Amino acid sequence: MRITRLDAPGYERVERAEDPETGLVAFISVHSTTLGPALGGMRLWPYRSEDEALDDVLRLSRGMTYKSALAQTGLGGGKSVVIADRDQKTPALFEAMGRFIEQFGGVYVTAEDVNVTVDDLRAVRRSTAHVCGLTTAEGGGGDPGPYTAYGCFLGIRESLRMATGSGLEGRTVAIQGTGSVGRELGRRLAGEGARLVVADLNEANVERVVEELGAVAVDPEEIYDVDCAAFAPCALGGVLNDDTIPRLRCAVVAGAANNQLLDEERHSEALRARGILYAPDYVINAGGIVNVACELVAGGYDEDVALERIERIPVALREIFAAAEARGLTPQAAAQHLAETALARGRPEAST
Repeated sequence: MRITRLDAPGYERVERAEDPETGLVAFISVHSTTLGPALGGMRLWPYRSEDEALDDVLRLSRGMTYKSALAQTGLGGGKSVVIADRDQKTPALFEAMGRFIEQFGGVYVTAEDVNVTVDDLRAVRRSTAHVCGLTTAEGGGGDPGPYTAYGCFLGIRESLRMATGSGLEGRTVAIQGTGSVGRELGRRLAGEGARLVVADLNEANVERVVEELGAVAVDPEEIYDVDCAAFAPCALGGVLNDDTIPRLRCAVVAGAANNQLLDEERHSEALRARGILYAPDYVINAGGIVNVACELVAGGYDEDVALERIERIPVALREIFAAAEARGLTPQAAAQHLAETALARGRPEAST
C-alpha cells in the first residue's frame, strides 16, 4: 500500500492511500482532534476524479468537527472516502482500508456512511480496532442511520414550529433521497400525519416508500418545485445552490444530507432572503454520530443514553435560531460561531 501525506491548510492530517492488489484508492481527512479522536463515517462513491473525492472528504470532515462540537460528543471530526462503485466492493478492499485506518493509531475512528454496511465494517475491523457502528451483539450501537433519521425528524418538527407555529399533521414534506435514512425519516413523519412527496435516483427505493407510506413520487429533478412545508435533502451534498434555491416552495429546509449548501455563506443568505428557515445540516443530522459516540463512553453503549442525547437536537436548534435572530445572522453562521466557540474553549491555549 502506498500512503501519501497531503498538504491541507487548516486540517490536522490528510492522507491518500492506493493499494494496487485490492484496487483501493481512498482518502482520510482528520480535521480536528481538539475535543477528542476524530470520528466520522466511511463513504464509498464512484467519484468522477480524485480531486472531487478529496474535496468531499475535506468538507465532510470539517462538518464532522462542527457536528461533534455542537452535539457535545467529546470527539473531533474526521472522514474517509473510498473511490469505487458498489459492485466493486470486496472484503479484501475493506481489509486494506482497515490497514489504512490502523496507521492513524486511533486518531481517526470510522463508522458507516453512504454505500458502506455493517458487513463491510466487519471486514475493516479485521485490520483495525478503530471501528464503530457494528451490531449491539458485537459491542456496537448498530447502524447509525435510524438514529440520524430520528434526530432529523425531531429537527424538522421543531423547525416547522419555529417557522410556522404548527406541527406536522396534514403538512407536506418533500424528501429528496429515500435510502435507509430517508425511508426511516418518512416513516416517522407519516406517523405524525405528514403527507410525503419523494424522489430518488434509485427507483426501487422510491417504490418501497410509495407502497409502504402512501408517498407521492416525483421525478428527481422536480422535487425542488414541490409546494411543501418542509424540504428534506437526504441524499448527497451541494443541492442548495444558485439553480435550486429560487425554485423552492417551502417554509423550512431541514434534512439529513451533509454539506447541503454548495456555498455555505452565499447560499445560506439566499435562503434567508427568500424567508426560508434553514436547519444547519450538521446540527439536525447529528443523531447518527451521537449514537456512534455512545459506543466510546465508559461502560459501553447504552441506547437509552443515546436517545436522550439525540432528543437534545431540538434544543440546540432553538438556541441556534435564537442566536441567529439576535445577531442578525443566518442559522448556518450562528451554528458555525457556536461550534468554533466550543472548539476554542477546548484548545489547550484557551484553558491556560
